[in-house]
Amino acid sequence: MKVLLTDQVFPSVETERALLSEAGHELVIASTPEDLRHHLADADAVLTTYQPLPEEVLSTMKNAKIIARYGIGVDNIDLASAASRGIMVTNVPDYCVEEVAEHAIAMALSLHRRLHDADASTRAGEWGVASVRPIHRLSTLTAGFLGFGRIGRRVASTMATFGCRIVAHDPYATDLPSTVNGVEMDELLGQSDLLFLHAPLTAETRGIINADTIARLPERAIVVNVARGPLVVLEDLIAALRADRLGGAGLDTFPTEPVDPGLLIDVPNLLVSPHTAYYSEEAITESQRKATNQVIKVLSGEKADYPLTAG
Repeated sequence: MKVLLTDQVFPSVETERALLSEAGHELVIASTPEDLRHHLADADAVLTTYQPLPEEVLSTMKNAKIIARYGIGVDNIDLASAASRGIMVTNVPDYCVEEVAEHAIAMALSLHRRLHDADASTRAGEWGVASVRPIHRLSTLTAGFLGFGRIGRRVASTMATFGCRIVAHDPYATDLPSTVNGVEMDELLGQSDLLFLHAPLTAETRGIINADTIARLPERAIVVNVARGPLVVLEDLIAALRADRLGGAGLDTFPTEPVDPGLLIDVPNLLVSPHTAYYSEEAITESQRKATNQVIKVLSGEKADYPLTAG
């Protein structure tokens, strides 16, 4: 069967090609928009990363049995439309949990310990704690989590080892550990000295961190977003940093990517990275292998490991 790769973002797709060939399938890589439209019409399966697949695109797909996304979020795919057409949608929700959690924690700790200020003052010939005051013990702070899935739980367990009190708001999490306090959104905002965003991007969560919600955070709270960029209204966050309302922000994702670097010039206490929290060599290989295996399983009539629609 024909398996279409909509957007080639990896250094190599030999993993996909070898697995699919062994299963008797052909891998086709779209090279132009016209090429993409042509192959979507009769592809039996689709592998995708960032390519938007809205209803008007899905309506052109006559043979597709599965759309397999390499990553975790599927906001680039119209799930309802796929389900109505009997197309299975899968993701790989467990491929980079370690990496993203590590990245979030690294950002939070760097901002909390004000390492950027310490580095700058040391290089400027200053000595002592004047440039980093005030810093409070982590054990006196509350770490809050908006979204409490695999990654959020891993970050929370690490922050708890530093003595942080842990609170979480996730309407879909029903089995919170006894060490985690489930709270409503208002309580989350009011209590989080460190706010970690681990929510999916939905109509309800888009722009959820904005001028109003930032104003409800404790003074000089730190916000870390390694989830989806549009969770945050970037202009509001930057304004809060410039006004010294927030103690810091760590952003790995942005509403528009690549982000306009001009927006980031001279923004105080802002730590950014270019959507790399997911990355390690091992994570990339795992994502490619697992996404491809979903295709192979569904095309052979087996159950997918990570179904998001019934198909």
